[in-house]
Amino acid sequence: MSSVDRCQPSHSHGGDERGRDAHGLPGRTVPGRGNLRGLPHHRLAEGEVQRHGPAPKGSGGLGSVRGGSVDPLTVCVFVPQITSKSKESIWELIKSLLDAWSGWVVMLLIGLLSGTLAGVIDLAVDWMTDLKEGVCLSAFWYSHEQCCWTSNQTTFADRDKCPQWQKWAELMTGHAEGAGAYLLNYFLYILWALLFSFLAVSLVRVFAPYACGSGIPEIKTILSGFIIRGYLGKWTLLIKTVTLVLAVSSGLSLGKEGPLVHVACCCGNLFCSLFSKYSKNEGKRREVLSAAAAAGVSVAFGAPIGGVLFSLEEVSYYFPLKTLWRSFFAALVAAFTLRSINPFGNSRLVLFYVEYHTPWYMAELVPFILLGVFGGLWGTLFIRANIAWCRRRKTTQLGKYPVLEVIIVTGITALLAYPNPYTRRSTSELISELFNDCGALESSQLCDYYNNPNMSRPVDDIPDRPAGPGVYNAMWQLTLALIFKIVITIFTFGMKIPSGLFIPSMAVGAIAGRIVGIAVEQMAYHHHDWIIFKNWCRPGADCVTPGLYAMVGAAACLGGVTRMTVSLVVIMFELTGGLEYIVPLMAAAVTSKWVADAFGKEGIYESHIQLNGYPYLDIRDEFTHRTLATDVMRPRRNDPPLAVLTQDSTTVEDVETLIKDTDYNGFPVVVSRESERLIGFVQRRDLTLAIKNARQKQDGVVSSSVVYFTEDAPQLPASNPQPLKLRRILNLSPFTVTDHTPMETVVDIFRKLGLRQCLVTRSGRLLGIITKKDVLRHMAQMMNQDPESIMFN
Repeated sequence: MSSVDRCQPSHSHGGDERGRDAHGLPGRTVPGRGNLRGLPHHRLAEGEVQRHGPAPKGSGGLGSVRGGSVDPLTVCVFVPQITSKSKESIWELIKSLLDAWSGWVVMLLIGLLSGTLAGVIDLAVDWMTDLKEGVCLSAFWYSHEQCCWTSNQTTFADRDKCPQWQKWAELMTGHAEGAGAYLLNYFLYILWALLFSFLAVSLVRVFAPYACGSGIPEIKTILSGFIIRGYLGKWTLLIKTVTLVLAVSSGLSLGKEGPLVHVACCCGNLFCSLFSKYSKNEGKRREVLSAAAAAGVSVAFGAPIGGVLFSLEEVSYYFPLKTLWRSFFAALVAAFTLRSINPFGNSRLVLFYVEYHTPWYMAELVPFILLGVFGGLWGTLFIRANIAWCRRRKTTQLGKYPVLEVIIVTGITALLAYPNPYTRRSTSELISELFNDCGALESSQLCDYYNNPNMSRPVDDIPDRPAGPGVYNAMWQLTLALIFKIVITIFTFGMKIPSGLFIPSMAVGAIAGRIVGIAVEQMAYHHHDWIIFKNWCRPGADCVTPGLYAMVGAAACLGGVTRMTVSLVVIMFELTGGLEYIVPLMAAAVTSKWVADAFGKEGIYESHIQLNGYPYLDIRDEFTHRTLATDVMRPRRNDPPLAVLTQDSTTVEDVETLIKDTDYNGFPVVVSRESERLIGFVQRRDLTLAIKNARQKQDGVVSSSVVYFTEDAPQLPASNPQPLKLRRILNLSPFTVTDHTPMETVVDIFRKLGLRQCLVTRSGRLLGIITKKDVLRHMAQMMNQDPESIMFN
């Protein structure tokens, strides 16, 4: 006997189906077979609204239909079930082995495909980002770095001396210097950026509206039991992969990390369709999607362990132990595949490898904690400002012109970014430079220190030195870059293009951290006799590493925006290889979360879930009010009675009329309208299909035929029309609570079981129903919020 979670919807996430969102009353249940008990599977059915505009080409599919539209949003709930597998034959043994190994095969395929796509995306982004500034003469498909490697084996620090790489002005006019060349390069930089962003938003708008945004809020919602049809389809996978390259290459203040989680989950959904074990079981499908999310973070940062913890801490609603192990395997395969492609060109898996030669000191915890405070304040500012702007986009005419908005933001970004060398380059390259320590031969402005000509130490063990004019010039440029990144990211995240938030948030923190690190370094050099320095910083010693401050600041700002803690620290040390610096990272991450939580508990993803009205009940929410189920259930006083079916007195015509006149996705079945003793629950879609098939295949079933939900139909006179037996589609064990059950318990049940709805009874008599929307609105009302703000649109 084995315990499994089984849910049997008619459709999966995949495909190109897309329709209108509908939210409302109860859904259907799958009939039990033997020891197998069916799971409720519901759709939301009050009010129909479009979320992203017109449906993509190729829309279609089954579902609960009203007026010819297909409901793309469905909810599925898990219940434990017990199955008995016969092992009496070799064939049964073979089938059981195939069934056991199918999960590992799916994990392997997810890792291979997501790793391959991530590697291709990284290579394409590097090439197209450099294409805005110039081209490689020896091989136009090479990025700036690759071109210099193949031409004269120079290091990337010497890229400006590379003869094979030419900027557009030099290629077109033969002049590399001067005002004319600068203006021509400036103009072409803006033109390329506008072209890339226009192609990205056009492809998303026309072919796959679900390919926009980060994808993590929707993935969190799907993993909580909500189905968004087409969101993980093949068309979405293709368009998101292509447009992610275009969007990041345009130079907008966004990253590819969140969208890569969406891409990996699309891969997981694609391979689930190959195995009936997962294609027909939404509970197991969600376990695969949790593992796919881990693989997505693994290839986004080269951090397989951090990816597993991210899936566990941030996105997954239900994470059993076997999912942890399979997530680890998928992340491992994805990371290995990415490493094989070697998109970073450094023979390492990590994106920002650092190698510091100075330990950190206890006194430095003070600036590290201050960076954590900055990260928490930045996270609060960003979330509030971005949500306010996105709400304005949804409620004004601005939302009707997504292409124009993207073009305007891209133009402003390129116009302001080009003059500053720290905003002109790609954000990943900027973070890498800010993280790095300065060696003796570094030519960057950040490393313009006055050197001692008599210094005899190794180049990797350089003492603190007075800053030169280049460092002070770089600090002014970094300050302007910080202001620019803070402002422009608020307006960029949430546009109708693929957009991640990890890298922009890390860039803000890295800039602030590098500025603080340089300031502390110079204070330690010029005032080493101060009490805060003299105990740990001797004259002529290498005391402060500004790159470490950049790394700590990046972690603080990312934590302030997302409210991650454990997974954030692990991702950061995997991202940089800085295992020795976990304590500073932990201090900054915890401080940023505490500060940000003081202004609001929701991170950026939870805030966007609320903004979009998704029926997501956060497992971290608390409810301590003394209300009862009878206070929340429907129907309420003066409401029309609950639509129900009787077990042996409803005709086919009555059922068809009820389906036509209501939007509910399912109906309770009672003994009679007088007693209203609950028998079970039947879903609208099952009723529709059963009646349709009966009319086509069973002679004698007409409108006046009686529908029976009982075991045996009574013997009827030959003159009566043939009855329709629908016992097989009736769920005999729907979730129920009594009318005096405390709402604190009801909320806990909804949260821990991922329920969409439950029926309310008294001594077996049906009184009403409570849906997840009712729970969320009641919780909002108890917290003095407007319950009508829960829109589910």
